[in-house]
Amino acid sequence: MHLSITLAATLCCLCLQQQADAFSTLPASSTYHYSSSSTTARNAFSFPNLFQSKDVRRSELKEQILSLASETKRGLTATGEQKEQMQTLFAELEALNPTLNPLQKASVNGDWSLDYTTSDTILGKGGFPRIGPIIQNIDTTTLSAKNSETVQYVLFPVPRSISAELSPVNGKLTDVKFKRFQLGPIGFDAPDSFRGSLDITYLDQDVRLTRGDKGNIFVLTRM
Repeated sequence: MHLSITLAATLCCLCLQQQADAFSTLPASSTYHYSSSSTTARNAFSFPNLFQSKDVRRSELKEQILSLASETKRGLTATGEQKEQMQTLFAELEALNPTLNPLQKASVNGDWSLDYTTSDTILGKGGFPRIGPIIQNIDTTTLSAKNSETVQYVLFPVPRSISAELSPVNGKLTDVKFKRFQLGPIGFDAPDSFRGSLDITYLDQDVRLTRGDKGNIFVLTRM
């Protein structure tokens, strides 16, 4: 029994930082290289129709972003070129954000599924695989957030989560203080040094784009 608790505690310490990373990001390079062999690349590089409505362009960009996210398994298998394509599409959709001050809108609340990220730790790259959706819940009425997922530890799938407290800086950026980590039935308080930020750069009824403080981007869809 003592050995099981010690092993669980060790796993918690290793996983806590990975969970915390889901709240963090700065923009990475958006340099783009054209490849005629890639349909997505052609779409990302093409010049927008000056007479095209913003709504139509938003729909096209979201379709391209979510298609690339699916193709790369949330970013897990993304090549360098595909990452650059996503950065380009991501930035263009951000520029068409229809929602000012998203943290002040009720539509930001609820469960969001992570469809793409550049964070290797969140994706579990080189480690234990994630099973099913990676979920982020936001509740601005209680200034709280929670990340949850299921991880396949060798033979056993184990649910894990981390809860956090939000401290809005303005209408789109909030500081984040992590509160408690849960690994299966075992819970631990997060160290006080575990802090981050959440910058919501795009929000509509079904898609949210986020940048944080560690160089990653996040594409989420409403559940």
